Amino acid sequence: MAEPVLPEYLRETREGHVVTLTWDRPPNNHINRDLVVALGDRLTALDADEGCRAIVLTGAGKHFCAGADFSGGESGGLSWPPEEPGQTLYKKAARLTRTKKPIIAAVQGAAIGAGLGLAVIADFRVTCVEARYSANFTRLGFHPGFGLSYTLPKLIGLQKAALLFYTGRRITGQEAFDMGLADLLVPQPDVLTTAQSLAMEISLSAPAAVQGLRSTLRRGFAEAYESATEREYEQQIWQRQMEDFKEGRLAMTERRTPDFKGR
Repeated sequence: MAEPVLPEYLRETREGHVVTLTWDRPPNNHINRDLVVALGDRLTALDADEGCRAIVLTGAGKHFCAGADFSGGESGGLSWPPEEPGQTLYKKAARLTRTKKPIIAAVQGAAIGAGLGLAVIADFRVTCVEARYSANFTRLGFHPGFGLSYTLPKLIGLQKAALLFYTGRRITGQEAFDMGLADLLVPQPDVLTTAQSLAMEISLSAPAAVQGLRSTLRRGFAEAYESATEREYEQQIWQRQMEDFKEGRLAMTERRTPDFKGR
């Protein structure tokens, strides 16, 4: 099999029937438009790859994904909330929910904002006490995105999700495990290998049976995700005109607590 042609910030390794995709955008592995597209392309290709039965997603280095890249411009950074016509960015992100193969996220560090959204798309999450999770959108002045308004309540329940959304608080890997946001809690050096071991265990099961069962368990998931992103986009597109949105962005840049005025 020919080696896939990947962008420099995305690596692919294979052991048996398990494929590991690792993004590397130092220092914090912020997600940008190009990474969303590249991941969607690879997951689509792996769906057609009979040699792949399970997929591990992870970030290189210290963090899983510490949120969206707000830099904009030719670097592939995001104007946030997305300004693309017809919420094209979110439609690209929705491709990540349509893969047929089980996905395990290895979360060894920060999974913040869009990074949390990426982790929650996976079937399982392996983490450590050092990891940090946050749905910090409201602290930045706008509505949560990346389908989190659907995926997070579905995973941990409406009340717990609302608590994380309204406060924007950061929680540890231990807290994430305790509330059901993460499935396995291991020492930090073992996060990736544990995720790969779980993927290997899954790959020993009959692939058609696993994929059929996954389709049953996640029936309507992709459609509900897309519907949620449409609502999220509607909210974000007018909130980005508010002073609070500008204040949230500025406070993030200046590393201070935002002073929101409600306008």
